[in-house]
Amino acid sequence: MPLIPPCDTNRRPARSGRAAWALLLAAATPAAAIERYEGTAFARDGGDVLYHETHWRLDRPGQPSRVVLYTCPDGRGFARKRLWGDADATAPRFEFVDGRDGYREGVRATPVGLEVFWQPRADARERRKPVVAAPGTVFDAGFDALVRTGWHALAAGRPVDASFLLPSRLGVIDVQVRREGAAVADRLRLRMTLDAWYGFVAPRTDLTYRLDDRWLLRFEGIGTIRDAQGRHQDVRIEFPPDRRVADVGMAEVEAALARPLARRCGPG
Repeated sequence: MPLIPPCDTNRRPARSGRAAWALLLAAATPAAAIERYEGTAFARDGGDVLYHETHWRLDRPGQPSRVVLYTCPDGRGFARKRLWGDADATAPRFEFVDGRDGYREGVRATPVGLEVFWQPRADARERRKPVVAAPGTVFDAGFDALVRTGWHALAAGRPVDASFLLPSRLGVIDVQVRREGAAVADRLRLRMTLDAWYGFVAPRTDLTYRLDDRWLLRFEGIGTIRDAQGRHQDVRIEFPPDRRVADVGMAEVEAALARPLARRCGPG
């Protein structure tokens, strides 16, 4: 669940990911505990469904990982993300690929350390740069772990500062998360803001969490998924608690990893 838009590296994504899929499947044996939850994205100001996202969290000691499949409103899968690291990792390794044009971004391990990479489309050159997972640095969905780590401070009204990785910039920007208003009923509302220089990049990002289990109920801001013109969308993503299922089968994950990605959503 990236929270800040990438700005605007020569392998087709389907080929480049096969080895990684095999490694993931080898690590995720049927003995692993697998949780599935779902989200639905709308335009932030309302309107029709833009896309759906289904998350699988594979909890195997020493080898935790996650898979996300993004689907068109008609059910066709068009993008996929894989993450390696436990749920409390603020800087997980990850790879996102969009089947519509071959857009790719992520962080991978190399013999000399971590590397951020970005490729705007399948026929474009991949750009890459070494990156350090320093304390306070957040990669992609690691933002949720940052919130849980700083939960007590945030609930008490104290801000939490972090450096958020933008793969398209091959670098990080400073962000701050703070409570937005007082906790109401069973919910805690948070707001993430950028530093002054990057304030024009995105409108505010608001997040609503359930107090009792720190479950993300709603995300409102710029997400990873782009529209037909390649622009990152300002979305509202709802994560209904009743769409969260524990202990699903490994066959679901295998199917999500093997599923061909559509070249477009909509007719045709």
